[in-house]
This record gives sequence, structure tokens and C-alpha cells, in this order.
Amino acid sequence: MAAWRFGALLLFIGLAFVGLVARAAWIQVIEPDRLRHEGDLRSLRTTADPEARGMILDRNGEELAVSVPVVAVWADPKQVHESGSLDNQRAWQALADVLGLEMADLTGRIANPKRRFVYLQRQVTASVAEYINKLRLPGVFLRQESRRYYPAGEISAHMVGMTNIDGSGIEGVERTYNQWLSGTPAERKVRKDRNGRVIEEMGLVKEGKKANNLQLSVDQRLQSLAYRSLKYATELNKATSGSLVLLDVTTGEVLAMANSPSYNPNNRGQYQGFRARNRALTDTYEPGSTLKPLVAVSALSHKAVNWTEVFDTRSFSIGGKRVTDSHKMNQGTLADILKYSSNIGMAHIALRMQPQDILETLNLFGLGLQPGTGLIGESGGMLPLRTRWSDIERATLGFGYGLRITPLQLAAAYATLARKGVRKPVSILKVSEPPAGEQVIDPAIAEQVVLSLESVVERGGTGTKAEVPGYRVAGKTGTAKVAVAGGYGNDYVGTFVGLAPVSNPRFVMVVVINEPKGDAYYGGSVAGPTFAEVMAAALQLYNVPPDALPVPEGERVSLARQEVKVVPHT
Repeated sequence: MAAWRFGALLLFIGLAFVGLVARAAWIQVIEPDRLRHEGDLRSLRTTADPEARGMILDRNGEELAVSVPVVAVWADPKQVHESGSLDNQRAWQALADVLGLEMADLTGRIANPKRRFVYLQRQVTASVAEYINKLRLPGVFLRQESRRYYPAGEISAHMVGMTNIDGSGIEGVERTYNQWLSGTPAERKVRKDRNGRVIEEMGLVKEGKKANNLQLSVDQRLQSLAYRSLKYATELNKATSGSLVLLDVTTGEVLAMANSPSYNPNNRGQYQGFRARNRALTDTYEPGSTLKPLVAVSALSHKAVNWTEVFDTRSFSIGGKRVTDSHKMNQGTLADILKYSSNIGMAHIALRMQPQDILETLNLFGLGLQPGTGLIGESGGMLPLRTRWSDIERATLGFGYGLRITPLQLAAAYATLARKGVRKPVSILKVSEPPAGEQVIDPAIAEQVVLSLESVVERGGTGTKAEVPGYRVAGKTGTAKVAVAGGYGNDYVGTFVGLAPVSNPRFVMVVVINEPKGDAYYGGSVAGPTFAEVMAAALQLYNVPPDALPVPEGERVSLARQEVKVVPHT
């Protein structure tokens, strides 16, 4: 009996051994991949090497946007609960304090033991990360990331823009050139132990794409001065907002583009959509008298006027509406009409023409078209598309009402005038050589109008505060009422647009002061001083030779500059 029991035991042991051998053979020989795969699921991980976003530079290599290394704090709630990490209340309270969180908020984020990943805080400094690392809390980890930093802050905020917390552009150049500035991280496969430490490098899974730097046309030296001067002007005149655009006539590059008020892109808590709007290229307004030189170009091109004709510039009525001037005179030539900004004179000229002829000329200057910077929100303005025009609509078109443009469009139009009728594209990127342009108007007419606009800044003109010592400046003031529901309100938009030096134009600038509430509201008074300050700096910074030297009598003669005696209004 004992032998039978011993034999049965040996049989069972033998069967168990055979079963184990068979199972081992099945796992090792017949089906080895499944368990290997299950093991890999527990230990193999794909990691991405962080790729810093490309820098944004000004034309001289000055950094406008850079990525700085920071650290993200994250937790594995499942590991936190399994390890009993929460028992160390003092360490968790210290973590909450350094992250600026309430303890209840912090523990609430890791309350679900089934979750494997949750951010506790992003973009913390290296010193904070070092402190957290010393707490040695199981289930709490650090990972490297980057944060966008803008050295110029609010000065270049509207042009450069900003990114969100994940490093994707949401405003300005950051958004327009997001793909160019963004890199794709390289992916590597690694094997990790149960504590998350890398124990084996398995090789590269996917190659990354290097981020690219971007060089803008902006000169940060001029940008800083432009913003400071514009901010002062808006605050001094208690204005709602202000915009400034400075263009290089030769290349079409934007050297400065500023808006006030601005915002600090380094403080995301301050971010508001209306503050981030780049008004210089998104907001449209009726240009008022700054349109008169372009209407004059159209009238001269269509032979509706000449430089010697004398116009009756006494006030008159059209369809029950009275056309008046702030600078009253009885008569004057086209040069006088531009110098003294006569609405009456321009109304007479506009009534001689077909509105479509004027609009066609304005379109040649780029009005009604997007300037082509590519920036998000860029507006093409609005030119009226009506088939029937009343006399008052035709008259007011002559002095800048009934259409809408942006400050950038106005600057581009005057740059075309400064180039003797050659239109070039506007660029916010630095160009290696001046682009080819298109001759859109008669160069002789363009030159005559520019010479005529020089008198606006001279004694007796409406833009004397825009004078730049040592340089000949040509420009035009504009003071347009702000449209409201049902007509026009009591607010104004004051504008000055000009170019210098007249002998060989290098820069064009537009300054717009929106709804000034101070004692002055005329464009020459509120925008002229800012123009003078920034233009003087640009001319000196770029070593442009002065051209306001004594000229022998009779040497500089032009139909546009012929002096005609103005008869005072009585």
C-alpha cells in the first residue's frame, strides 16, 4: 500500500514537472513575443527631447523674443496613493506653499487614484524646482520645458505678439510665423525601472525639426523711442488710443509700429484681447484731410485742375449741408488749399470729377487693399462701392470722408508718393535688397505734390509743430470727426503723416491720436510733436544728411510751390 502511494506521488510530481517544462517551452519557444510585449509595456517609454522655439530678432540682431528654460511640476496620483505619500503632510504643505496653492486645491488635483498624470504647476523657476526636488515626495516629478520671454515687454508687444503656456503663438508675429518658429522634438525610446529612471537607451524613434529664428525689419532703438513718444502724447492729450507707423521709403520695411495703450506679454494675467489688438493695421478710420494730397494727385492726373488756377474758397452749401474751413480765406490755388487744408477748395475739386476716378487713384495707392504684411487681423480698409453719389458725398470724399483706412495703409500710400509714384510692398521682415516696385502714378505729379506739402510744415501751415530742424519735411495734417450711429459725434481723430528729407525721401511716418480729450484736438497739434521727435531721431540715427540749407533765390522753382497771395476772409 505504501509503495502504491509513493508511486502515485511520483506520478503527480512527474506530471507537474512535465507541465512546467511544457509551459516554459510554450512561453520560451512557441509564444515568446506576448510576454516580451507585456514586459515592454511596463518598462519601455518614448521620450521627446524638448526643442526650444526660435528667437525673434530686430534688424540689428537685438532679441525681441527668446525661450528660457523652466520646469513643470507634475504628479502621478496612482503612485502617490499606492506609496502612501500623502501621509507626509508637512512635505505636502511645503509643496503647496512654494507653488502658491491652497492645500485643499493641491490634494484635490491628485484625489483620483486611477489617474496617471496631472500638472501641479507649470513654468516654475530653477530654484523652486530644486526646493521641490529636496522634498522627495513619491509620485511628484519634474520635467524640463521652456517659457517665452520678451525683453522689450510692452514696447514691441503688438508687433511681436505672444505665445500661450504651451508655446504656441496666439498674437502678432508669434502667431503669423508659428510654424517657422516652432520645432518638432526628436523622439527616443528608453527603458525605465519602476522608479522612472532610465536604465537603457533603445535608440531614436523619430527625428526632430529644428526651430528657425526670425529677423524682423523693426529697429528696436526707433521702436522704443516711438512707443515712449506716442505713450506720452496719448496721456498728455487724454486720448483713447494712439498709433504710429514708420516706414523705410527705399525698401518698404516697417522700422517701427507702436500702439498705446499696450500690454506686457510677459504677464499673461494682464492679457486682454482688446489690449493686444495691433490698431496700426487692424483699426480703420476716416482719414480726413490726410487724403487731400491723394485726391490732388487724382485731379492733376485727370487734368481737372492745375497749379495756377485760383479757387473761390468761401463757404458754400450743398444739399442743405454747409462746407466750411477752420482756416478761412477767400481764394487760393491748389498749393494754398493743401497748405491751409481747405475743405471748401477740395470740395470744389472733387465736384469736378467722377468719384470712380478718385477711387481708382486711391486704389493705385493701395487703399482698399491689404498692405501684405501677413499679420493676423490686417485690414484692407473700405472704399465705397456705390453707383449713385449725391453731391455732398462727392464733396466730402474730396476731404477724406466716406471711406476707411488703417494707419499702415496711409503710411504705405505716402511712401508711394515719396518714391515719385512707385508702389512697393510693405514688409515686417528684414529684406536683403530693395524689392522691385510698380509705377502707378506720373512721377512728375507725385514730385509736385510732395513739394507742395512742404509748405504745410512751414510758417503759416497747419503742421508747423512737425518741423524737424535741419531737414526739409513734407506732410499733411488731418482732423476727422468720429462717426457714430446716425452721423458724427463730438470726438475727433488727429493725424499727421509726413516724409523726410524732401530732397531725397528716406522715411515716411504716420501718427494717429484717437479721440483726444485735452485742450487741443487738431492733427498738427496732437500728432505733430510726436512726428517731429521720432523723425528727428530716425534721420540722425541713420546718418541722413541735412538738406534744409539756404537756397539761392529762384533755384528751387515748381508749379506746386508758386506763392499766391491769400486773400483773408472778411
